[in-house]
Amino acid sequence: MDEQPLVKKTAQLPVIRRFTFGVGHVLNDLCASLWFTYLVVYFHRVLQFDNATAGYVMMAGQVFDAVSTPLVGYESDVSGGCRNYGRRKSWHLLGSFCVAFAFIMIFQPCIGCNKQTTVMAQFIYYLPFLFLSQFGWASVQISHLALLPELTTDTNERVGLNTIRYIFTVVSNMLVFIIMWVLLKFTGSGTTQEGLSTSLGPDDIPQFRLLVYIVVAVGSVFVLIFHIGTKEKTTRCVSSLEQSSNSQTRNSTMRWTDWLRCRQFYQVAGVYMCTRLMVNVSQVYVSLYVTETLGLDKDYVALIPLVIYMSGFFVSSVLVKPMNKFLGRKMTFFFGAVMVLGACDWILVGNVGKQVFGIAVLLGGGGSMALVTSLSMTADLINENTESGAFVYGAMSFTDKLSNGLVVMTVQLIHPCKTGCCAACKAFYQTVMAYIPGGAAVLSLVILATLIGTNIGQRRGRDRELNIEENAQ
Repeated sequence: MDEQPLVKKTAQLPVIRRFTFGVGHVLNDLCASLWFTYLVVYFHRVLQFDNATAGYVMMAGQVFDAVSTPLVGYESDVSGGCRNYGRRKSWHLLGSFCVAFAFIMIFQPCIGCNKQTTVMAQFIYYLPFLFLSQFGWASVQISHLALLPELTTDTNERVGLNTIRYIFTVVSNMLVFIIMWVLLKFTGSGTTQEGLSTSLGPDDIPQFRLLVYIVVAVGSVFVLIFHIGTKEKTTRCVSSLEQSSNSQTRNSTMRWTDWLRCRQFYQVAGVYMCTRLMVNVSQVYVSLYVTETLGLDKDYVALIPLVIYMSGFFVSSVLVKPMNKFLGRKMTFFFGAVMVLGACDWILVGNVGKQVFGIAVLLGGGGSMALVTSLSMTADLINENTESGAFVYGAMSFTDKLSNGLVVMTVQLIHPCKTGCCAACKAFYQTVMAYIPGGAAVLSLVILATLIGTNIGQRRGRDRELNIEENAQ
């Protein structure tokens, strides 16, 4: 069993405060579902981009996000917010506006373009919207995550808030897949036995347009609920002189440069990066796997992701919190990674047909267990140093976004078919779904092993002395 993280306990938050905090990431979650599940499919099948350029679109967005997250994290820590509104909520509101506008533009055909417009010209047209969407997404994500350790220092309460947050992530994804299934089933261009490659095309542009309108409208309602119901403590910015003068006090601060000298910072970042690779890469390619490899009908591009998130919903809402409490962070993460490895091994069996539902259950359950636990590890790492919490979350997200972008771009570049899909697609997507999430799961367990015997959140030297002093009182 893990040692208990070194944070003080505080009173539990009221239920309404937990709810309003939990829905603060819904707009991001809805748009992230569009991004990871349908972006490559949309640009490749619907807008008719070639495989490589569709990969460049994903890569450009991920790079923009990777660069934005640590910068937004740093600025969120040092800025004072908009008047007395609060620094985290100010960045959250700005990011929400950017996300809503940019995603509407991304899932629209290029304005002013025609059949003679080159793919590269269209790619350049979408670049500003890709940048705006990822800047906004990073602003919402980092400010929302950084607010969590400021609301409570109780470890179980933090797991609970992360669990509620992830439950709404799951519900958001399920909503997207249900809407998409309804749109494709009853208003789409028709279903054939040949699957996605012939069924999904330019005729489905209206379905994607309507989908993004619904997503933005629903997400905006929850943004409003978050800002009305969540109260942020106003925090005065701390100058570097004040940080230096207070460095010997019990509430010693951690500047961003201090984190770069912390070993656990890199270990937790590695675990989080691998977790995101497990979850995101499988989400990006599951639609192509079920249609091109398994030859299932196009409505399965909504059904299988839906099952993944239903499984994740059950695990995150029922199992994750008690497992973290009784088994600890490391063992809970271990079980999640092993479930993902089981799914990847099942994929290698071959043409599993309808057994893909079982694979989806393992991917969803294992991914949610690992993701919620890795986020809780990050909150434990921050401990009481919430003054630089946004930078920590930004750095974690940097590794996540950059690695995902590089992996997706590499997959698209080595795709055996330059345009459309050929006979080699079947084995190709099976390989991608099995070895990339599986490899990430193995690597995460290797990094996790380096944390055995350590207490996440306890730092060498100064922090260790403070903890000894605190325990002696």
